[in-house]
This record gives sequence, structure tokens and C-alpha cells, in this order.
Amino acid sequence: MPDTKTFDFLTHNRDSWDQQATRQGAWSQAVSSATIAAARNGDWQVHLTPGPLPADWLGDVHGLEVLCLAAAGGQQAPVLAAAGASVTVFDFSAMQLAQDRMVAERDGLEMRIEQGDMRDLSRFADGSFDCIFHPISNLYVPDIRPVWRECARVLRPGGRLLSSFYNPVLFVADRDPQYAEQGLIKPRFQLPYSDLRDLSEAELAAKRERGEAMVFGHSLSEQIAGQLEAGLRLRGFLEDHQPQPRFVLDHYLPSFLATYAEKC
Repeated sequence: MPDTKTFDFLTHNRDSWDQQATRQGAWSQAVSSATIAAARNGDWQVHLTPGPLPADWLGDVHGLEVLCLAAAGGQQAPVLAAAGASVTVFDFSAMQLAQDRMVAERDGLEMRIEQGDMRDLSRFADGSFDCIFHPISNLYVPDIRPVWRECARVLRPGGRLLSSFYNPVLFVADRDPQYAEQGLIKPRFQLPYSDLRDLSEAELAAKRERGEAMVFGHSLSEQIAGQLEAGLRLRGFLEDHQPQPRFVLDHYLPSFLATYAEKC
């Protein structure tokens, strides 16, 4: 069974997202010029979860230095740039970043575009950003505490981290289609979850063959206490439901969680 020592999951995940971007997947469909024009006129929104972002979490971004962390795809960063923020978009997938670059060139936006691992922001100086916008993405790395530490380091005092992640309970259930067809939830995995550790050889091989990214299910202690340990203070918490349920659990509890944390 491959593990993080023998299998280059990071390159695999990068290639998987490159493929998703090439296929114009849901998180790779760039916003339209009309959306950018509306944002320039003050009519805009960005999403951490399917529903609207609480108004007091972001507010007026004009003049703010914003890092869109692991958030490429031509959707969030261009809107924030059009709304007046000075935006840096950082992602490991070149093709996802190409979507942001395309929108910037098409609509005359200025954005800094950087490729790299979300766990290593060493190219940015301490206190570089007023806000980090980090939609669901940390499930693609096995240890998220380095992400929180780097976020805290590059934020200015009083700066905010807006992040989202899947409800950890979603990683507990067996995803065998036969159980879903019967409306059954069968616990199979313990948290923290890892594709590389918890899937059978056959399941892992099939996932690799399909080109699907490897995922890791983090506990709430890792997600929330990890932010606190990094020197951030929780200011807001949000739960949101999956509008198009994929798993049985989606019908019974909010699939998406989001936090608003501030650097102390």
C-alpha cells in the first residue's frame, strides 16, 4: 500500500487538478466578463461554501492585500480584484492558475499569480496580507497545521483568514454505492482519514486510474484548534448544506463548515 513516503501524492493531485481545469470542471469555470463588470460597479460576491458569505466576514475589500490561497480557477480572485483588492492567487495547479490569468488578460485586471504548495508560503514576507481567502482545499494535504502557521505568519496583525472545509464526519462513512442505494450510512473509517492509508489496494489503484485527487479528512481539532495554536482567534463560524447531495449524510447534516479567524 503506497503512503506519503513512497507515493508522490502532491504531484498526483496537481496533475488531477490540471485535468479538471482542462475539462472545465465545476471549480474551473472562469467567471464571465459581465460578472467582472458588475464587481467593478460594487455588485459582487465570493463563496467559501455554496451559500452567501456573511456580510461582516469580508465587507469592502477596496485597497486590501488579499491572498487567494489554493483558490485558483478563475472564479474568486478575479472578482476580488475587480472589487478593488490587490490580489495574489496561489495554487499548485498551473492549469487552474491559467484560468485566473485568462480572466485577468481578458478583462484588464491586475493580479499576482503564484504557483506553489499551500504549506509553504516562504516567498511572502511576514505580515504581507490583510486577508487570506481559502476555500475548501486543505483536504488535499495530510497535515494542515503548517498551512495555519504560514497563514498566521503572512497575515498582518488584525488580518483575517476566511477558510472552509468539509464536515469531518463525511469521511467516516463507507461510500460503496450499494449502501447509498439503500439509504444506509455504514461507518468504516476513523478520523483523521487518509486515502493512502485507509483505502484498499484495489480502491486506491482504481482512484489513481480515474485520475482523482487523493484526499485527507482532518478532525475539527486539526481544523479549528490548529488555527488557534497558530496564533489566530476565531471570530465567526458557519455551517452550510450541500445543495446537490452526493452522499447519504448530505441529507442529514451540513456538509460545509467555514471559519473566520483573526490574527491576534
